[in-house]
Amino acid sequence: MESNFVDYVKIQCRSGKGGRGSMHLRHVKYNPNGGPDGGDGGNGGSIILRGNHNFWTLLHLRYQRHIYAEHGGNGGRDKCHGTNGKDIYIDVPCGTVVYNAETGKYVCDVMEDKQEVVLLKGGRGGLGNFQFRTATNQAPRYAQPGEPMQEMTIIMELKLLADVGLVGLPNAGKSTLLSALSSARPKIANYPFTTLEPSLGIVGYRDNQSFVMADIPGIIEGAAEGKGLGLRFLRHIERNSLLLFMIPGDTDDIKKEYQLLLNELEQFNPEMLQKHRVLAVTKCDLLDEELIEMLKETLPDDLQVVFISAVTGQGLDELKDVLWKELNSESNKIAGVIAGDTLVHRDKDLSYLAAEVYDEDRDADEEIYGGDNDEDDEFDDIEEIDDIEYVDDIEYVDDIEDADDIEYIDIEDVEDLEDAEESNK
Repeated sequence: MESNFVDYVKIQCRSGKGGRGSMHLRHVKYNPNGGPDGGDGGNGGSIILRGNHNFWTLLHLRYQRHIYAEHGGNGGRDKCHGTNGKDIYIDVPCGTVVYNAETGKYVCDVMEDKQEVVLLKGGRGGLGNFQFRTATNQAPRYAQPGEPMQEMTIIMELKLLADVGLVGLPNAGKSTLLSALSSARPKIANYPFTTLEPSLGIVGYRDNQSFVMADIPGIIEGAAEGKGLGLRFLRHIERNSLLLFMIPGDTDDIKKEYQLLLNELEQFNPEMLQKHRVLAVTKCDLLDEELIEMLKETLPDDLQVVFISAVTGQGLDELKDVLWKELNSESNKIAGVIAGDTLVHRDKDLSYLAAEVYDEDRDADEEIYGGDNDEDDEFDDIEEIDDIEYVDDIEYVDDIEDADDIEYIDIEDVEDLEDAEESNK
C-alpha cells in the first residue's frame, strides 16, 4: 500500500534562457536611414521555491520529475521588447531542505510560510542594437545574445518541525506514548519497526497550551551507517528543540542503551548532542516500587528521568510537566534562537548518495509502472524543440527580421526550372 507521507523527491529543474536582442535597421517610406530600432530580448523564467504551511509532505511533487521554466522571447523591430518567461513557483512544506543531486552539496532551506527562495535564476535578455547607438556609431550592426539557462537536478528532503522528538530502539513504546498524549493514531503492534514513517501529534497542556511531538521509526545500532530505517528518518529530529529518549524498564542495561542512542545521533550529526534531553523509562507497569528504586541508582546522572506507562497512564502528567518546563527554559530558548539563525546543514556523503538516489528512483518507478523499470527512457535526453540551436538561431540575419522581409519563390518557376534541367540531360 502506497504511503501518503513522502519526505524525499528528486526533480530535474531548469530555468529559462534569455531572449536575444534584435539587430534591425529602420527602413520606411520617406525615411530610408531611420537608424537602429532593434528591441531587447525578454528575461527567462526562474525556478522559485515557496513555503506553504498547507502542505505537510512532498506528495504533490512525487511524480513531477521535470520542472522547466519558460524561455524569454527574442526582441523585434520597432524597439519591441521580447516577452519575459513565466516564473515557476514550487510550493513546499516548511522545513524543506534542497541538495544538489550530483554533488550532494547543500543548496537552500525553506523554513517559513510564504518564504521565497530563488533556486535557479532565469537568463537575462540580450540588448538590441538600439541600445548600442552612439554619436560615433549611429548604426550598430550587432546585438547581444541572451544569457544561457541554468539546470540542476535537486533532492528535496523534508525535516519535520516539532518541539519534542522521540528517540528509542524498536518496540520502546514511542507510538504508544504518542497515541496516549495526543489524538494521533500511529500503527501499534508487538514487533520491531511497526512505525515505518514519522508521525506528528499535538500534545495538549494546561490553559489551552500545547506542543508538537514527533515519532520516528526505531533506531538500531549502526543506523547512522544506513542500517535499519534510522538513516532515512533521523533528519526529522534535527530541528526538534527537545529530545525525549525512551527506554523500556525491562532492559538489561538502561545506561548502555542510552549511550548507544547517543552514539548514533553523534555519528549522524554531532550538533544534535547540544539539544536538551529527557529520559523516559517506559513500560513501568511491569515493574514494582522496589525494582524502580533499584533502577534509579543505575540511571544516567546528566539528565532528568521520568518513569512512565502509556498503557496505565502512570507518570504521563509528570512527563508533560517536565517537557513543558524544558521547552520553556531560558537556556533552551536561547539555544533555539541560535540554532534557527546558524543551523548548518551538512553536505550529503557521496558514498551513500548514489545508493540513496537509486533506491528512491526504484521505489518511484515501481509505483508508477507497477514493477521494475530497467529500460532507459529513450526520450530522457531529448530537450524541448525550443532548445535546438539552428544556424539561424546563432547568426543574426540582417534582412530577415520578420515574415514581410522574406522573398517567396513562385512554385511555377520551380517546376519550369526542373523541366529545363531534365531536357538538358
